[in-house]
Amino acid sequence: MRIREIKKEAWVALKNKWGLAVLLTILLGIFTFVIPDLFSAYASGGLSNYYLGDTYEGDITSLIVGLILYPAVIGYNWVFLSLIRREPQGVKSMFHPFAVIGTYLKLIGTTILIWLFTALWTMLLIVPGIIKGLAYSQTYYVLKDNPDLPILHAITESRRLMDGYKWKFFLLQLSFIGWIILAILTLGLGFLWLTPYMTASSAEFYNEIRQAKADDGLNQ
Repeated sequence: MRIREIKKEAWVALKNKWGLAVLLTILLGIFTFVIPDLFSAYASGGLSNYYLGDTYEGDITSLIVGLILYPAVIGYNWVFLSLIRREPQGVKSMFHPFAVIGTYLKLIGTTILIWLFTALWTMLLIVPGIIKGLAYSQTYYVLKDNPDLPILHAITESRRLMDGYKWKFFLLQLSFIGWIILAILTLGLGFLWLTPYMTASSAEFYNEIRQAKADDGLNQ
């Protein structure tokens, strides 16, 4: 499983899908940046107060709104997993996590636990926090394939899948550093194309390690 091959498969999967990918990325930006910032500005007493100085109310509001809307990020990742697998997908697919209240609440709970576990490890030392973050990174993909799996079991399954692959996943993310710099130089516009490419590559990575574990008789 070479990084170059993973990225190549992701690029091939994106062929003729760039319009959808860019549109989804714009929506992702609205849900992760624009809406939380607007609520934060309102809680801060207006845009002027928000941009002139940080406020406790604004920060807390942004965090809460970001958490409430975070399933959109998960849905975004799920769309690209479907794309990698050549399954039907569309704009509405990004919002599937919101469709069923049980699924939505489960994903919120999963997000809180992952944030909490990662923060606790990071409080001990930075490196263990990073390692655990990598270990938990496949949890949402696991839940897409196993929606009835309890949260802690899904986290444990992610850790199992990442056993022996954390460094590879870290290198995969690091391989985009040049593209990230270029995207920044375009005043962020390049992220409209880079984000789908990175997300599709991460989805392909999950597919690869899932198959590898299955070949070892470890995954059902």
